[in-house]
Amino acid sequence: MIVLIFIKINKMENKLSRRKFLSSAATVAAFSAIPISYGFKSWDLGLKDAKPNSKFGGVQIGAITYSWRSMPGTPKDIISYFLQAGINDLELMGNVAEDYLGIPQGPPRPPRGVEQTKEQKAEYEKAAAIATEAQRKWRISLPVKKYSGLRKMFNDAGINIHIIKFSPANWTDEEIDYAFNAAKAIGAKGVCNEIGDEACKRLGPFAEKHKMYAIFHQHGQPAEPGWNFDKFLAYSPNNMLNFDAGHYFGSTGLHPNDLIKRLHTRIVSIHMKDKTGPKSTPANTNQVWGKGEMPIADVLLLLKKEKWPIYVDIELEYEVPADSDAAKEVAKCAEYAKKILS
Repeated sequence: MIVLIFIKINKMENKLSRRKFLSSAATVAAFSAIPISYGFKSWDLGLKDAKPNSKFGGVQIGAITYSWRSMPGTPKDIISYFLQAGINDLELMGNVAEDYLGIPQGPPRPPRGVEQTKEQKAEYEKAAAIATEAQRKWRISLPVKKYSGLRKMFNDAGINIHIIKFSPANWTDEEIDYAFNAAKAIGAKGVCNEIGDEACKRLGPFAEKHKMYAIFHQHGQPAEPGWNFDKFLAYSPNNMLNFDAGHYFGSTGLHPNDLIKRLHTRIVSIHMKDKTGPKSTPANTNQVWGKGEMPIADVLLLLKKEKWPIYVDIELEYEVPADSDAAKEVAKCAEYAKKILS
């Protein structure tokens, strides 16, 4: 490992001799403190020749920051997880960005299962309303260059951001403009929100105005009688899908490829996970990749064959084993996809 360090250092600084490097105890200690499992990444050492690359067989594999919800979630943390997994494309949750940039925080949510008194509910609602107004003012006054700076942080590490999930459908018009301006500054193709009639009707025109996409994510709704994606896409030509193939298969039992083939021009990204089907025991349950019934390989190989420019984002939802953590499990998922596509 030390030899590799010397090679890189000599390329950067010809004046730095081997003897001088070894004599610097502080430098040696700094390098030895880097976890071996993370490898010598460009972001760790300030180099430019070790960027992550997770485009396999022409298919861009990424991940959503929600996958690391059980771990610290600052942008710096997220970057380290991406480098550990060798992933270079990101669906960024809006709260990660806004928390980092200093949005006013709301009151703590009441504990689940604990019934509040009428007075407690009133007090919470009042505090939440005050926080909502403070957040509105913060959003519409925040310089958009703050998001350009955040983009640079990720891009310098070799990581692109293709979606930011603000879920702004219930925000004021000014805040929705803020969401699309922020998405543009951070390099995303659009803003993501959960799918629904009101959300699709409202966000589509904003997407058209900003020449971006309003991107909608679904859960198990396709299993509901009469439910279909087409009416939501019809509200605006700029309405697109963040299609969750795992939820789709788990709730309906239908092969995702049939829908992907039909709507591939309206799909920006696909959330990938492994699940059991609706008739299995247990039904519609998250599984370690390769242990469930979701046809992951079929989906990936279809995208490889057709060369459609659709992002595939790992969404880690299965229970993390006690001897592991979310960062290690996401890395395993990326390796699983790589083996299929290589």
